[in-house]
Amino acid sequence: MGRSQQRKGRDAELELVRILNDYGIPAAPGAALSYGTQADVVNVAGVHVEVKRHERLEIGAWMEQAERDAQRFGGWPCVFYRRNRESWHVAMPLDAWVEMYLSWIKGESDRDQEETSAQNSEGQSRPVG
Repeated sequence: MGRSQQRKGRDAELELVRILNDYGIPAAPGAALSYGTQADVVNVAGVHVEVKRHERLEIGAWMEQAERDAQRFGGWPCVFYRRNRESWHVAMPLDAWVEMYLSWIKGESDRDQEETSAQNSEGQSRPVG
């Protein structure tokens, strides 16, 4: 990989970290030029982040890399990618997405039940009359 490609890749990693940080995610860039010894972006709980900034999309090959690396580093394999003058996108295996979605839905359901329980408790503790 040429120096300009390495710089473009590193710039993409730093850009994505800033965006994730703006959402309140404590992402941090992996070591520069780590050559596979560390994920591109770290501190994203439960997710292995593979960052790609290319004009030609090679999502299949990128997912293979993310899945291999996720086995080593842990987390759901996700490829964050974008082309020039386009927004960021995320690709991940369907089974990982379903697991993540169902986990989120369960969390939402648990929160709804807690709110309902709290509202019922408040109603019972009020004096009648």
